[in-house]
Amino acid sequence: MRRFLPDSFTLTLIATVVFASFFPAVGKGASFMMVASNIAISLLFFLHGARLSTDAIVAGVKDVRLHGLILASTFVLFPALGLGLRALFPGLLAPSLWLGVLFVCTLSSTVQSSIAFTSMARGNVPGAICAATASNLLGTVLTPLLVAVLLHRQGGGHGLADAGRILLQLLLPFAVGSLLRPWIGAWAQRNNRALSKVDRSSILLAVYTAFSEAVAQGIWHAFPAIDLATMVLVNAMLLGAVLLITTWGSRKLGLSKENEITLVFCGSKKSLASGIPLAAVLFGTAQMGVVVLPLMIFHQMQLMVCAVLARRYAERVEPAREAVVGA
Repeated sequence: MRRFLPDSFTLTLIATVVFASFFPAVGKGASFMMVASNIAISLLFFLHGARLSTDAIVAGVKDVRLHGLILASTFVLFPALGLGLRALFPGLLAPSLWLGVLFVCTLSSTVQSSIAFTSMARGNVPGAICAATASNLLGTVLTPLLVAVLLHRQGGGHGLADAGRILLQLLLPFAVGSLLRPWIGAWAQRNNRALSKVDRSSILLAVYTAFSEAVAQGIWHAFPAIDLATMVLVNAMLLGAVLLITTWGSRKLGLSKENEITLVFCGSKKSLASGIPLAAVLFGTAQMGVVVLPLMIFHQMQLMVCAVLARRYAERVEPAREAVVGA
């Protein structure tokens, strides 16, 4: 039953949203929190650059087809399905909530949960490590570009003209961290647990700042309960479609069971850890509170569904391995 319950970080995020709903930052406090949030996000990307090793990506280049399929699922299939759902059911959600759903579709895959579920399901763990790392590295560039293209297609935002400024704002601290990695990389790895707390604190600060602004604009009065329930349904449709397509596609292409598992779990995840900081930079606090609602729901939904799938895969794969060993 623990796998169906929200993880501790999700619970902390929910608590932060509740706190911001009752005690939002206003006036000078809001201005201070916005500056602090921007600094924290820059620090987060700097630390990612300092800690992220490209060795796993280089090692995984050999299996080009598997990684190509995972990246295609993450950055092509998801946006196509999101746009398709919106085209078929434009009035199902408010425009701002559709924006949040499309933002989910542009994000990179998770790292920790993708690898953990692949391992639990007896899949190709080295492939999952390579794919998840590559997805996060590429997502730093591809997510802002995809957001710019999708917004431009909807007539909102400023299209690709804004992408350069956004990419510079995101990539500069990341690039500085990467350049300094030969000197601070070992220190960052030794203190990875402590720095992970800095990462999470940065995300919580960004969420509090965003939801303070959203509460001031009346977010909880803007969407009735039926809209939030519909958003859950849309997320479920999106996740279900990707899981079905990746499973069916891997079998049609003749992938091994281990690579099928890796494709299903790495190709269906969306990263909350990178999504919230990116949303803060791409949309600002005025829109971020609404935009990240679908992401927070999708994050918990993918963990619950994939926990069940991982267990079912493990139950199927383990007897087959025992039969091979016995033979």
